[in-house]
Amino acid sequence: MPDTAVIAIPARLSSQRLPRKMLLAETGRPLIEHTWRAARGARRATHVAVVTDSAEIAAAVQACGGHAVMTSPDCTSGTARIVEALPGLPAADIVVNVQGDEPELAASAIDAAIDLLDRCPEAGVATLVTPLRRDEDLHDPAAVKAVLTPWHAEGGPVANAWRAVYFSRAAVPAARDWSPALLQAEPPLYWQHVGLYAYRRGVLEGWNALPESRLAALESLEQLRVVEAGIPIVAGAIDHAARGIDTPRDYAAFVERCRGSGTGGI
Repeated sequence: MPDTAVIAIPARLSSQRLPRKMLLAETGRPLIEHTWRAARGARRATHVAVVTDSAEIAAAVQACGGHAVMTSPDCTSGTARIVEALPGLPAADIVVNVQGDEPELAASAIDAAIDLLDRCPEAGVATLVTPLRRDEDLHDPAAVKAVLTPWHAEGGPVANAWRAVYFSRAAVPAARDWSPALLQAEPPLYWQHVGLYAYRRGVLEGWNALPESRLAALESLEQLRVVEAGIPIVAGAIDHAARGIDTPRDYAAFVERCRGSGTGGI
């Protein structure tokens, strides 16, 4: 039988580049409500909860009929917040971490990550990637790159499943003899990481016992802590990455897209 799964959306009120972004509501709905509604479309998940240290965010979630789990303000990352919230989440084999500022993440992408753990039982974590085709993205530290190799099981390669070797803000893998044609290779050589994670519950239960990672601190990429701990990460490819909301410009563009599509309560 397929594993059971729940979705946890970590959300905090403080944001340096876009203050109080989770509660911005120019669409007629708070941003966190948009993300919660989008996540509810996942067919493989039985429950969606927002985990937060903000009473205001919790109230906004509860006002639209959602479930909020309160955590302390001391959590250093979204994953740490989910780990603290585990006792307040329904029992499930898989917990999916969906970022609160990604209201346009496709529900099918969440289902794809859950499916990866079903198909790759040796993996402790599943995540997503999309082909990286533009030179400007390759050299943009904000676009996290994933170095991948095909995922093999006893019967051979697993369809659309890649083993994550490393993640970096640098332009990796580095070609000794560079050609722009490398960005168009099939299958892709260059991948952009999509920040969604499906964790086996046991990985989260042992999270605080994982060794600290100098690489994670150096690159400011939490997933490298998992890599250094030797926990296999399987990645699946999707066509396009969702557009996260990090800046006032990002949010303004999101509002315009909502107006154009007639969604969001405007």
